[in-house]
Amino acid sequence: MAKPATVKIKLVSSADTGYYYVTKKNPRNMTEKMKVTKYDPIARKHVEFKEGKIK
Repeated sequence: MAKPATVKIKLVSSADTGYYYVTKKNPRNMTEKMKVTKYDPIARKHVEFKEGKIK
C-alpha cells in the first residue's frame, strides 16, 4: 500500500498556555515547519502557533 500524502501535525501555542490545534499538512509540498496565527482561547487573543509532532 502507498504512504498517505498528508501527515497529522500539532500546532502548539507560542503563548505557553498548552493549547494546541491538530491539522494535516503535505510534507512533499511544504517542507519547512508550519507557522500560523490563530486564536488561543486560554490567552484570549491571536498568537502564533508553531508546528510540533504528535506523540
